[in-house]
Order: sequence, then C-alpha cells, then structure tokens
Amino acid sequence: MNSDTTRPAAVFRAAGVTKIYQMGEVRVHALRGVSLELYEHEFVVLLGASGSGKSTLLNILGGLDVPTSGTVHYLDQELTASSDAELTQYRRKSVGFVFQFYNLIPSLTARENVELITEIASDPLNALDALDLVRLKERANHFPAQLSGGEQQRVAIARAIAKRPRVLLCDEPTGALDVQTGIVVLEAIVRINRELGTTTAVITHNAAIAKMAHRVISLSDGQISGVRENQVQVAARELEW
Repeated sequence: MNSDTTRPAAVFRAAGVTKIYQMGEVRVHALRGVSLELYEHEFVVLLGASGSGKSTLLNILGGLDVPTSGTVHYLDQELTASSDAELTQYRRKSVGFVFQFYNLIPSLTARENVELITEIASDPLNALDALDLVRLKERANHFPAQLSGGEQQRVAIARAIAKRPRVLLCDEPTGALDVQTGIVVLEAIVRINRELGTTTAVITHNAAIAKMAHRVISLSDGQISGVRENQVQVAARELEW
C-alpha cells in the first residue's frame, strides 16, 4: 500500500474495541482495546495464534457480533450504534463471509448455491461469472459431494462475492485444506481483491500466508501486537509453507 499521505479511504475504523465473554463465573477478555483501520481495495492478513482474538474481531467487523465497549464504523455507518435490523442489512448488502467450513447446501448444484445469494442481492454478479472468477465455471452443475474440498471452498467464495460486497472477510479459509488446495483457494481470494477491488481481510495462524498481504496486523492476547506493510506481495504459489 501507499504511505499514509496517499492511502485510500478507510472502509473500517475501530477504536478501543473490547469484547468480554461471560462463561459462567469466568470473564474471558477476547479483545482488549483494539484500534485499527482497514482501507479500500487492500488485502490484509490478521495473524495470530488460536485464542488471540482474530475471529472475534472479524465477527465484530462483519456485524455478526457487537463489542462490549468501543466503536466500529463502516464508512459513515457506526455499526456499534446500529439496530439488529440495520446490521442485518449491512451484512446482506456490504459483506461477504468465507469460513473454514464451506456450508454449502448438499442438494443444490454449485450454481444454485451461488444463486441463493444472487436472488436477494440488489446488484449481483451472474452466478456463472462468480464461479468463473474462482475458475469453477465448468463445475457449475456439480453437487458439493461431487467436488473436492478446495472446489467446495471456491464455490463458497463465489457465493460470498456474488452480491458484489464492498468487503470480503475470510476466517481461516484454508484451515481444512492441504497445501496445494489451499494455494488454489488463496489465488481465488487474491484474484477477487484485484479484479473487483474488494477490501479483503483474511485471518490465519499461518505466518506464510501473511506474505501475500498488503498489510499484516498481528494479534496476541486480544491486542494488536504489531502492524507491518509488505513492499512486495508474494504469490500464493511462491510461499514457503
């Protein structure tokens, strides 16, 4: 990315975000005063060990969870002041989610799984075009059981981006995949970031993946422990796993 003076507009602005879960008599501090900005068109990796707060932060940015304290803005909308109905609209219109497990409907073809999103979006991609972006157009009429794990994940990515979201949030998208399959999935995510200009955040515990990002935000014990910019983004196939 460019220097701060020429950096694109901030898509997200989080300030002092804290999240405490009450587990019986135990209070778990998942996030401890996190402040960050994510910018238009950038590819960010949120890096940290299990329990560092990555998923909690991603869920708050995506409107799936709310912080205990602090504020989160998406463009001009304060998510932390939004109603449940407003957060639902935000998720439906602006955010694409990709999780470790694909959550495809087994009785629907790849195309039909993507069309679930295109039918409710205001300005969707054509389902076949979305599948083409992840290089799976030729498997459009296959059911999930006829697809490999990596192919199913790419269908899930196509479904997530079919509504043309401003933001793509990926939670360990290669966590259930072998290295070679994971590379293909990461290539699909990078292609979408570049071709659609979608602000993309990928959370992972795999430090190798961080070399693909414009910026790497490291988390530890619910806090940001470091931020660095990569002057050169390494292609997925060139990563040393």
